[in-house]
Amino acid sequence: MQNVIKHRSIVTALIVCTVILSFFNIEAVSAKSNNKPQAAPMLDAKAFPAFKLVQVTSGLSHPWAIAFLPDNRLLVTERSGNLRIVEQGKLSAPVENVPASYVRSQGGLMDVVLHPDYKNNGWIYLTHAYGDADKNATRLFRAKLKDNALVDVQTLFTVSPMKDTPVHYGGRITFLPDNTLVLTSGDGFDYREEAQKLDNLLGKMIRLNDDGTIPTDNPFVGQAGKRDEIWSYGHRNPQGIVYDAQRKWLVSNEHGPKGGDEINIITAGKNYGWPVITYGRDYSGAIISPYTEYDGMQQPFVDWTPSIAPSSLTVYQGNMFPEINGDYLASALKYRELRWVKMQGNKVVGQASLLKDLGERIRDVNVAPDGAIYIATDSTNGKIYKLIKH
Repeated sequence: MQNVIKHRSIVTALIVCTVILSFFNIEAVSAKSNNKPQAAPMLDAKAFPAFKLVQVTSGLSHPWAIAFLPDNRLLVTERSGNLRIVEQGKLSAPVENVPASYVRSQGGLMDVVLHPDYKNNGWIYLTHAYGDADKNATRLFRAKLKDNALVDVQTLFTVSPMKDTPVHYGGRITFLPDNTLVLTSGDGFDYREEAQKLDNLLGKMIRLNDDGTIPTDNPFVGQAGKRDEIWSYGHRNPQGIVYDAQRKWLVSNEHGPKGGDEINIITAGKNYGWPVITYGRDYSGAIISPYTEYDGMQQPFVDWTPSIAPSSLTVYQGNMFPEINGDYLASALKYRELRWVKMQGNKVVGQASLLKDLGERIRDVNVAPDGAIYIATDSTNGKIYKLIKH
């Protein structure tokens, strides 16, 4: 990443403290918050239910997300800009009429999610990097699938302002029980200070109606100098988000810098701290902020230091592995694993590294209707695997 874009390194904690607090007009009076990240001791991988790993397909170009069609076919996005259908292990030709993506570094075609009422309305929601090297942004669009082509393509929303970096797009989406959706937006890497400012959409969770309009009950609607679309702020690069129906909360994971990866419970209107608070450092080793906590800023639910590079998140609910119902699964790029976060009620009681022997960067994890766990590996010969009961 350091070879892709220029980054402003901050040399000392004193300089960082002065710059951050003055920039956001935060008084340096108290750096204490009420909560700490939950302790998550490592468990033996054998504590996870016995499973068999089955390869579903291969030959994908950096697959990014998996969605399950009602007829048992899969939709898979490729970061290179193609959408594919997988049927009985066979890859389709690229689906036609997919809007062109800005494909560079982390940019390209990203998430794919079916509308909760897909069986009746047929809407498929996708995100991609839109624009060019000078001006690009995360864009949300929807379409319907007819044969091997998208039809009725509609652009719903584009994150603003545009930026000139090909990284930190966020780009994940999930639906809430009221059929509104939340879109994650990254800070663009070079623009991390924008995550704290409410007049733009970088480093934010964005809540929209399913047609791309803005819900009237978003937390900052009608407030001067604040964007109506914002659901929460102070995020770096959230690439996992899911609504946990059992606990009735929205949960996300996001990339920290060097350390400070997080799982967060997302609450409307809250500030998640980046870059004022972080458990990580700059990639150069420089201190980003002297603070790991600050009044009015949310602590992570789980902190991963050192970084595992969490690239997606799901909550398991299914009949195939009932022992882990309600637990979280996060794919990891840097650690090349599937991270199991074991829950007991609303508390984390442990975590374990799975699939380390596979040796693959894992980009996506999702749970199929039959309870099988699907993963996508991030490479030029990307593969889809499924974990089934052994």
